[in-house]
Amino acid sequence: MTSTDDCLSQSLAPRADTDAWWRDAVIYQIYPRSFADANGDGIGDIRGIREHVDHLAALGVDAVWLSPFYPSPQVDAGYDVSDYFDLAPEYGSLEDLDALIADLHEAGIRVVIDMVPNHSSDQHEWFRAALEAAPGSSERDRYIFRHRDDGAPNNWGSLFGGPAWQPVEPLTGRSEDRDWYYLHLFAAEQPDFNWSNEDVHEHFRTFLRFWVERGVDGFRVDVAHGLVKAEGLPDDDLGPDRWNVIASQGEGGAADREKLPDVGPAFNQPGVHDIYREWRRVLDEVGTDILMVAEAWVPTEADAALYVRADEMSQAFNFPFLVAGWDAAELRRVIDVSLAEYGAVGAPATWVLSNHDVVRHASRLAYPADMDTDPGIGPKDPQPDAELGLARARAATLFMLGLPGSAYLYQGEELGLPEHTTMEDEARQDPLWERTNHLVPGRDGCRVPLPWTRGGASHGYNTTGRTWLPQPEGWGEHSPEAQEGREGSTLTLYRRAIALRRERRLGLGSVEWLQADPGVLLLRNGRTGVALNTTEHPVTIAGACELLITSWYPADRGGTGAVVLPPNGACWLEMPTGGPDGGDPR
Repeated sequence: MTSTDDCLSQSLAPRADTDAWWRDAVIYQIYPRSFADANGDGIGDIRGIREHVDHLAALGVDAVWLSPFYPSPQVDAGYDVSDYFDLAPEYGSLEDLDALIADLHEAGIRVVIDMVPNHSSDQHEWFRAALEAAPGSSERDRYIFRHRDDGAPNNWGSLFGGPAWQPVEPLTGRSEDRDWYYLHLFAAEQPDFNWSNEDVHEHFRTFLRFWVERGVDGFRVDVAHGLVKAEGLPDDDLGPDRWNVIASQGEGGAADREKLPDVGPAFNQPGVHDIYREWRRVLDEVGTDILMVAEAWVPTEADAALYVRADEMSQAFNFPFLVAGWDAAELRRVIDVSLAEYGAVGAPATWVLSNHDVVRHASRLAYPADMDTDPGIGPKDPQPDAELGLARARAATLFMLGLPGSAYLYQGEELGLPEHTTMEDEARQDPLWERTNHLVPGRDGCRVPLPWTRGGASHGYNTTGRTWLPQPEGWGEHSPEAQEGREGSTLTLYRRAIALRRERRLGLGSVEWLQADPGVLLLRNGRTGVALNTTEHPVTIAGACELLITSWYPADRGGTGAVVLPPNGACWLEMPTGGPDGGDPR
């Protein structure tokens, strides 16, 4: 591997990707199980996605990111991969996937796929071979097996609850495996790869080449901060059951959340960067401007920026922005620090508000700031204020789309979908629910199958009414059919905002802050003003500002003069030279 000095000099070299498509892209995440189901078995599939490419094109997104579609026992919704080079039969065939990629490319939409390099399924041929082989074998060296005769090799806990070490003897029934364990940072059925093993490196180099040759334009790297573990596997501070540790600290918000889950010797080790430099060399050999985006839950924006140096990743998800909540001061801090840290290495910032692992922001933002929604929301929890949550979600999204860089959307947020917060316990499938002994509701609430029509047994998700997770009451009123052509609908807002963002080249712009009241953010991006009011009272922005788009409805779109920004509202403005009244809103 390259030396630290070599890596630093490479990272400071001029970037060759300054005109890459992904620098200002709007990228839409598709969770295949829940998008659309063409064959009626209750599980979304590739043909279902193909039937709605027109929806994606009308929305105006630049790319889609497909969550895992590989063969999998589905212990963790496909993030337990048993074959990295095929499509799960329940989703279709590789030919179906090829056809989807062709359809999307024809519509001008690029394709990003999920890459799961931290762990495989325990049903992967490598892990089955490892269990059949003897301790110390080359087969076992592809994973992290350790021997200790007085308990687990260290005190690490799984992010899904319980210890992170699984005894081997109960799985093999062989006495020679007594006191042997393997590491799984997630479910026991997701053994961690050993990234000190060359077979693992070659496997994923082959993976990258295989999928680029099939037309893929980029990769979202799962658990990008977790591949390399600290030398010697030392104990961490939280111990073997992170969720119970946090629960024992009582009700909490952001302060507790900072202690969950991805800190300590299992994460963010310097060696991960050598892996991403290796992958960048592979991708530069086989394609042009191939995106790599890191899912890296790291402590600071400065840590995240290390993943997007010139010879590593293209982007990293901006999770500090996602967790900033409805807090103007924290949002401004995250924006400033992100632009500075990413800019220092020549990378664009990214912005995201929802994904398949967090409570949808139309519900998350409906709660007081001290409400910790990280474990998920169940029917026994305080329920969100739906009207408030949707108003804030629309405003937060409009504000986000006005920022320079790349924006990520999660399927259904363009419909204003809330979290399913009243799902019955019997329906839950997230391993978090079982592994925490029903302490943590988990992520099922944001993964509910989409509604496409106002009526029907599954609101157009399929024709049979079967759904792998239950849809809540009133789901059809969020559907595209219910919103199509309706002024003021969330779908209309998203379409207009994305189109206007592209027209005004906001993703390639910059941020100039203008003076504003506490709780109000006002910035200039080129000739566009972007305003957000997080307070509970209206705020007047003085000066000659034409209203371009608003998160609230109805709103006057024409004329000049003062603009009244309602509580929990956002808007874009045509900014005169010098800003409204010289940049002094009141």
